[in-house]
Amino acid sequence: MMPLALLLLVWLLDPVTKAKRAGLLGWLFGMGHFTVGLNWIATAWTYQAAMPAWVGWAAVPILSFYLAVYPAIATALAWKLGREKPLITLLALAGAWVITEWLRGTMLTGFAWNPIGAAFVDTPWRAAASVIGTYGLSMLMVLLVGAIWLAIKRQQLSSFMMLGVVAAFALFPGPQPAPTSGEQPRITIVQPNIDQSDKWRPGFAAEAARILDELSRTGQQSPRLLFWPEAAVVRPLDDQRPIADFATRFERARAVQPINPGDWLVTGGIALQSDDGQTVDAATNSVFILGRDAEIEARYDKAHLLPWGEYLPMRGLLEPFGLARLAPGAFDFSAGPGPMTYELPGFGKMGVQICYEIVFPGRVIDPDNRPEFIFNPSNDAWFGAWGPPQHLAQARLRAVEEGLPIIRSTPTGISAVIDSKGAVRGSIPWRQAGAIDTVLPAAAATTVFADYGRNLIPLLLALALMAVALVRRAR
Repeated sequence: MMPLALLLLVWLLDPVTKAKRAGLLGWLFGMGHFTVGLNWIATAWTYQAAMPAWVGWAAVPILSFYLAVYPAIATALAWKLGREKPLITLLALAGAWVITEWLRGTMLTGFAWNPIGAAFVDTPWRAAASVIGTYGLSMLMVLLVGAIWLAIKRQQLSSFMMLGVVAAFALFPGPQPAPTSGEQPRITIVQPNIDQSDKWRPGFAAEAARILDELSRTGQQSPRLLFWPEAAVVRPLDDQRPIADFATRFERARAVQPINPGDWLVTGGIALQSDDGQTVDAATNSVFILGRDAEIEARYDKAHLLPWGEYLPMRGLLEPFGLARLAPGAFDFSAGPGPMTYELPGFGKMGVQICYEIVFPGRVIDPDNRPEFIFNPSNDAWFGAWGPPQHLAQARLRAVEEGLPIIRSTPTGISAVIDSKGAVRGSIPWRQAGAIDTVLPAAAATTVFADYGRNLIPLLLALALMAVALVRRAR
């Protein structure tokens, strides 16, 4: 659907005579794209009692109103550069689209969800992301659709040749990194199918632990890595208050029952912080690495927090109006320092990105200490039927960009094993309980995208296209 929608936008831009009208068309395109694509946000409001559910349905068009500004800027700028010259307008639009998508993923903490380049995820064209990244795929989408439009409009050989060049470039992205050799470790990924409405129900913690334990025993071959979803353990696994020490040790001891010596449990959970040792001051959304002794080997704290979900923006202004964050709790989560790499003896280096963090191109690993795979636990139970496949698609593109396999574990789906080329090696469907028992896919050599500044390549290409448009216009 995305190529058709973009083709309609390009066709409507053709007769435009004013930049304001071009910007309006881009804004209308954005409103349609985001209102439809982000409808799952409204579903999240139905799983909490702090605010009425209708707030979620109002939030979708309000957020879309803002996000649509970015394609509006792209179309207005393209018209300014191209005026009545279709080819120049097309080149400028491709460049401007990349820059505005990058800005959307950066400004005001960023919201990089659903770039138009994600439409290539189930095609061979996604391989180009290893060179030009997802923003570069968005550029290719604009160029491809624009070339089709020019070919239809002009019916000239040069237009068809341009279409062929764009297609060939996308299908031949350059040298592909070769997978590393060696025996790969065994992994088990658990999807408990615990609904968000049940997760926080009083007394359900023991039942959730039973479900996780039962599914975790499907793969008994050791040594292995066992992966559980984001916030899989409802009660805190770490608490700085001495009075809570027994409770957290009990939760960790219960969690590690399915693993053997030499195994590791990697699970989402909550950590509580206390400055005075008595009062809880803050919490972190974390991933814990636990051995058979139930001690915390390492902990990653989520760095890129989700507005409204994990903290309330402008709390002092909004709280008096009865607005709150979606996740239960009296205070906001605290952010961690950012991407880190953890050495797991016998299993290699692991990077961690929790939930929403995986959607940001070029920002998912520590570039100074490259991991061999990324663990992406997520709680997509909030997001209805539309959110999980979109989230999976964006994780697949991160795998291609970085040349790294990605392991996803979620409560209700879609849990998956993604190889370094973005292919799904195994998955558990939405709303089904299950476990994947397999081997960890091999990492590939560092990609061109990662070697050369990650988002630097698509941004330079975008600027080059706009420079060409300026030169052509001057002539």
